[in-house]
Amino acid sequence: MEYISVIQFAQKYGIAERTARNYCANGKIEGAFLTGKTWNIPADATIPRRKAHKTKASPLLTALKEQKESKMKGGIYHRTQIDLTYNSNHIEGSRLTHDQTRYIFETNTIGFSDNAVNVDDIIETSNHFRCIDYIIDHAEDQLTETFVKQLHLLLKTGTSDSQKDWFAVGQYKKLPNEVGGQETVRPEDVNKEMKALLKDYKMCREKKIEDILDFHVRFEQIHPFQDGNGRVGRLIMFKECLANNIVPFIITDELKMFYYRGLREWGQVNGYLTDTCLMAQDQFKSLLDYFKIAYKK
Repeated sequence: MEYISVIQFAQKYGIAERTARNYCANGKIEGAFLTGKTWNIPADATIPRRKAHKTKASPLLTALKEQKESKMKGGIYHRTQIDLTYNSNHIEGSRLTHDQTRYIFETNTIGFSDNAVNVDDIIETSNHFRCIDYIIDHAEDQLTETFVKQLHLLLKTGTSDSQKDWFAVGQYKKLPNEVGGQETVRPEDVNKEMKALLKDYKMCREKKIEDILDFHVRFEQIHPFQDGNGRVGRLIMFKECLANNIVPFIITDELKMFYYRGLREWGQVNGYLTDTCLMAQDQFKSLLDYFKIAYKK
């Protein structure tokens, strides 16, 4: 974790040093701590939002929070957990079926023995449920490097990857990797590229679905983690849709190849990815209609 001084934080956001110190002293900057009389502030910390600027949560986010807290079964929270987890893991090669995914979520047990099952598939399924819970609890938080790394930590903890010395769970990759035969950003450049990506994204005041997709494409091109980039990337899209009152979407197996094409062609023909995600969004809208949850048309 990198830290900056009060002076640097104040200059970054154009505020008075006294104001920055007051934020620290009143606990308004998460992760800030004192060393002697000097405040250390996380480099990706953001300026606290004023309560007056806080917008009302969308009906979907409200429903997800309420159903999560009450452990309600059979509602939109239940359905989203299963569908998003199954499809996102399936894209990455998980062999668990939709019914097996449902069984794990509903019972917190395995309970099936007809075929051999990869232990990592089970662990990552359970972990993905926790990622979704984390997003629901923190949907309106600012998207930061710390948030992104936390998702990766939640997703990969306890897997066989987490036992490898060269695999950095919850941290950026140590070794070069590629995706779809394409080179990605070198490990030594990931930190710089992620900071630039998040800075550009924060400049979008009123985020639209196109802004979220652009972030997703750039995130996947950077490929900041050794593995798990696709799932973390799709979880981020889910979070940002909830945060910006945009109906989220789930890339199903039927849309997978169109999704991959959209990622490859972004910047040339953006419509490939946009149309695919809008199609997936229409499917999610059907769910919202069924559960009688209002959404922005």
